[in-house]
Amino acid sequence: MTVDYIVASLPALAFGEKAPISWERFREAVGDDALVARLERRFADLEVQLRNAAAAARGGADDARPADGCSLYWRDRVAACFQERDVAKRQDLIDRAWWDAAGELASPADPLGAGALAAYAVRLKIALRRDRADAAAGNAAFDAIADAATPGFGQNREQKI
Repeated sequence: MTVDYIVASLPALAFGEKAPISWERFREAVGDDALVARLERRFADLEVQLRNAAAAARGGADDARPADGCSLYWRDRVAACFQERDVAKRQDLIDRAWWDAAGELASPADPLGAGALAAYAVRLKIALRRDRADAAAGNAAFDAIADAATPGFGQNREQKI
């Protein structure tokens, strides 16, 4: 099966919506594990740049990993995400930056090519990770950490915040 046929047959992805297929279903549609691995590597340099920008925004710029290319746009965009004080909104902004960065893999001259398939793979992983986010589990984890630091804090979180 050709790459353009695979891309055309995949269900549409939209940021903020549930993933329409599982990762396993995506791998079945592609049908070639080596191709899936090559698709993931296409995003590697840009992902390193994004991760370096996030590390710098968190104050850890000294441990930046080398990457080919340098984009001031992505560095500044990730830094802007970290200006958001609300953690959930910040994560949405970061996820959106990664989502948009994946779009750079798809060439306008070849909208159904391997770059488009690589962008789909990156975006599908983002959507699947976001689908797994669970407020109740996050609150339980926060309560456990808070109780370890200050016993009883997690039980009365709503009253103390």
